[in-house]
Amino acid sequence: MKRIVIFASGSGTNAENLIRYFQNSEIGSVIQVLTNNPQAKVLDRCKNLKVSALSFNRTAFYHTNDVLNVLKASQPDLVVLAGFLWKFPDFILHEFPDKVINIHPALLPKYGGKGMYGSYVHEAVVANKEIETGITIHYVNEHYDEGAIIFQAKCEVNASDTAEMVAERIHELEMEHFPKVVEKLLKSQEPISLPSGS
Repeated sequence: MKRIVIFASGSGTNAENLIRYFQNSEIGSVIQVLTNNPQAKVLDRCKNLKVSALSFNRTAFYHTNDVLNVLKASQPDLVVLAGFLWKFPDFILHEFPDKVINIHPALLPKYGGKGMYGSYVHEAVVANKEIETGITIHYVNEHYDEGAIIFQAKCEVNASDTAEMVAERIHELEMEHFPKVVEKLLKSQEPISLPSGS
């Protein structure tokens, strides 16, 4: 079974969706959720779903090996950022090459970078009269929202849309596609077995 660790900062709807999706999966399961916000609703969701969850502070994440050691002990096959707002430190990324992914509520490279998250993204999309937006699932590197793109899904933006209406559509895309993309990535990690005698 593949092991998934999720990082989240807020309410945790994407985290819960992933946990539920993999509850009866033969491919993998969410073994732990980590958050930088001790008041995050995601902690309650994890409690209800009986998934181990821990909160940590800035020092543990950036200035010591505390979070890194928790991750190493978990031995994740994939680290999934689901609404996690802090920049991932290089020294953790180096320990898990090509194993850390993020979901972003826009079609990168548009509307990415520091400070572009959640409602800020949708407000900018509406203000700039975009005719489409969407989600991007990408690998995480040392720069905000600049890692290699794995998957994108689009939805239209109408002239009369508010940021809240766009947010709802984005949420639907996230709920539909994020678990499937994670599952696909886990499957792609499987070693290819050659027929015997070849």
